[in-house]
Amino acid sequence: MRRRELLSLVGSVAAAWPFAVRAQPAMRVVGFLSGRSLATDRHLVVAFRQGLSESGYVEGRDVTIDYSWAEGQVDRLPQLAADLVRRQVSVIFGGGMDVKMRAVKDAISTIPVVFATGGDPVEFGLVASMNRPGGNATAVTVRSAELGSKRLELLHNLLPSVTLVALLLNPNNPTADTITKDVEAAAQLLGLQVYIARARSDRETDDALAAVARERAGALLVPADPLFIGRRPQVIGLAKRYAIPAIYDRRDFPEDGGLMSYGASVVDQYYQSGRYVGRILKGEKAGDLPVLQPTKFELVINAKTAKSLGIKIPDNLLALADEVIE
Repeated sequence: MRRRELLSLVGSVAAAWPFAVRAQPAMRVVGFLSGRSLATDRHLVVAFRQGLSESGYVEGRDVTIDYSWAEGQVDRLPQLAADLVRRQVSVIFGGGMDVKMRAVKDAISTIPVVFATGGDPVEFGLVASMNRPGGNATAVTVRSAELGSKRLELLHNLLPSVTLVALLLNPNNPTADTITKDVEAAAQLLGLQVYIARARSDRETDDALAAVARERAGALLVPADPLFIGRRPQVIGLAKRYAIPAIYDRRDFPEDGGLMSYGASVVDQYYQSGRYVGRILKGEKAGDLPVLQPTKFELVINAKTAKSLGIKIPDNLLALADEVIE
């Protein structure tokens, strides 16, 4: 090829290139909305992205994820949701927001959404039914509000001489009544008394744990709540300061020094949520996707924390544990 012909060809390609770039389809955008923070939920983001990628959407290649973190300020969630709607994202994932879930749904009217929740999405008014959610929303739930009785049973197994157990409760959580009824009914069967320590903020959490110590409660039950999950170091630190054996809803707590946890796998919940978001991106309707319920539950015990509290873990409890952190 002569030099003049080569230069002519290169010039033609260069002239056409901007139009070819503009002709490419825009990358889809997923709105990731959470009441918590990246600092506490980084591993959950990894699980979500894994589920999304297994549905054929890799972040940065096939899809962009627009992250919106409320950093524990849950009152900001409806506004953050409205911002995602204005940016016209393709689908929204919502997690760590049981306290404001209904308000968030009201702020999202035209975009499909997948909620990760610890409660009953039908009771929350998010979906019409578990099998046929309808509308533009579906959910993946861990139903943690209904596991209080099991957690109390595990505490009783660990500490059979304890007669007064404290329940740390956020009254603003829509599952608060369900949690209270579940724990109190189980306590009655086990012959235990329950002291309810209420907290709606950081300061009230400090005061609530101090009150638990004053009441001489022998153990503490901490249910799933964005407030307590987002302040995990604070809650664990207070339980250690007052030497109160505590059981939590998720493995993050014993991994960070808490005594023990029992609950559905939140990592799996976010993984399944990512898969659902991928299916919606492929064209399925959120309202046609059945609400997913947990199938995997795990008991995690921190043996080092138990030793520091002077607690000997019974052999039968060790046998039940999915993981013992030494």
